[in-house]
Amino acid sequence: MQKKPLATLLNDGRRMIQVTDDELAEAKRRRGLLAACMRRAFPGSTCYFNGSVAHGDANTPLTDVDLGVILRAADAEGYGPEGRDALPLMERARDAIREDLEDEFPNLTIEVMGRRRAVLVRFGAPVTKGQQDFTADVMTAIPHPSGKGLYIPNNKIAAKWDRADPVRHTQMIHTAIADTNMVFARMVRLLKHWNSTHSKPLCSWNIKALGLGCIDAPMPLINALQVFFTHAVEELEKGPTADPAGIAGEIPLGLPIKEVRKRLRTAKDYIDLAIDHESTGRPLSAQHVLHQVLPEIIPDANSAEEEAARLVHSVSTTGSASSGLGLVTPGVTTTRAWAA
Repeated sequence: MQKKPLATLLNDGRRMIQVTDDELAEAKRRRGLLAACMRRAFPGSTCYFNGSVAHGDANTPLTDVDLGVILRAADAEGYGPEGRDALPLMERARDAIREDLEDEFPNLTIEVMGRRRAVLVRFGAPVTKGQQDFTADVMTAIPHPSGKGLYIPNNKIAAKWDRADPVRHTQMIHTAIADTNMVFARMVRLLKHWNSTHSKPLCSWNIKALGLGCIDAPMPLINALQVFFTHAVEELEKGPTADPAGIAGEIPLGLPIKEVRKRLRTAKDYIDLAIDHESTGRPLSAQHVLHQVLPEIIPDANSAEEEAARLVHSVSTTGSASSGLGLVTPGVTTTRAWAA
């Protein structure tokens, strides 16, 4: 088996999962169509883009896109926690989308009732070949009276609105990508793969929010992962992640916090061990360990010969034959979800 540095393996892996140019172009075209619908439905409003396509960290297959419309003061009057809920605004958005797009997308369906935050648009036509569909979340937001952030719908709570700042979130992500020479976006792509193959302990926004707290300069991807997991372990020991914009509440977790911490600590230990193996001249052992963190995109490697040679050297020099995987194997069942 050809021996590859961790840097090469990670770059090959992130290229394998990153969105294609064709997917991205079509997603952005459809997003632009929806934005035009919103500007027609709400004259004088401002559209904003968020989510993975806007943030520059989308993976393939690409299945959805996110956008919002910030209403002008006249349209927002009477809405908010002390006023009406967002349902009339969502219905107005739905009607405009249906009128403008149903000719191009004859299988178009649009859901409003029962939706927590946004109008759900189902195009009835995928962007990625082989996928069942492509969807969009279209959010109707109103300015916050303070001028900082927005009120966004939350039809599942009594107040019917939450405070958030999705515009600021996207700005922060773009700044991080520029400051790190794309490392931030590439790291997020890899972490989203890690997340999806280990029971989804974190949502994508939580990954990015944690990354914003520790990745602010260019560095090799393996080091970015090490910094991220080290930081994430420390932060989640304190509790759920705070909104980096300082506007919204804590970011919800995908699993009980005890299980989230367990997966983060295990990932950190494997990344540390992979770096150690590579630094001591055991590239196949390093690859085998990295495969545990990023299955499917980092091929597994047979490290038996390297490990045998290491054990022989260890015995001859120290009289000890401790396992090179002893750092992480006790109490850990090696499964995709790292066991609950």
